[in-house]
Amino acid sequence: MANAVLALFAAMMLVMGALRAAIQRRHTGEIGTRRSMRPDGSLEWWALAGTDLGWLTVGIGAPVADLAGMSPLAILDHSMLRGVGVAVAVLGIVLAFTAQMAMGASWRTGIDEAERTTLVTTGAFRVVRNPVFAAATVAFIGLALMVPNAVAVAGLVVSVIGIEAQVRFAEEPYLRRVHGVAYTSYASRVGRFLPGIGRLQPEHQYRS
Repeated sequence: MANAVLALFAAMMLVMGALRAAIQRRHTGEIGTRRSMRPDGSLEWWALAGTDLGWLTVGIGAPVADLAGMSPLAILDHSMLRGVGVAVAVLGIVLAFTAQMAMGASWRTGIDEAERTTLVTTGAFRVVRNPVFAAATVAFIGLALMVPNAVAVAGLVVSVIGIEAQVRFAEEPYLRRVHGVAYTSYASRVGRFLPGIGRLQPEHQYRS
């Protein structure tokens, strides 16, 4: 099962990274990357770095630990759960890529404060405000179930913390500044990662 995790993780990175960037370049002339690979001290950089670290820990660290002989957590060590993990991981990858494609030309990795993209509220974005992160988390839960050791659990925790920090403290403030009432009205109706959960207060309540 560890080899299957490594294969699915590689496929996920190719589909959500290389393939999505290639599609973006074909339609817009650039790959949609706005994040810096060099530390710049910003919360966004650290949040995305934490997310990456968590994903690498689940996708590579956990299966390598499994191959090296690390014992699985007894509570999760069931063949049925491992099979469920495969299905959940594949579903999460498909949903994440579908959500990426729904963003069209507005798809970005990272934030450019000087840039204004179209606010996407259709498709998967009608259900939750961050369907890419939500679906990717589903995929990594599936991968963790396939190799349910302490490394996988630690990676999930780190990735969730990174995603929460990126969305709450970088992306949402940026979207409020750029789209104003349009975003806060949308965010007051649609949940952050799960339907109905994490909705923001309407714009008029921020001004009261």
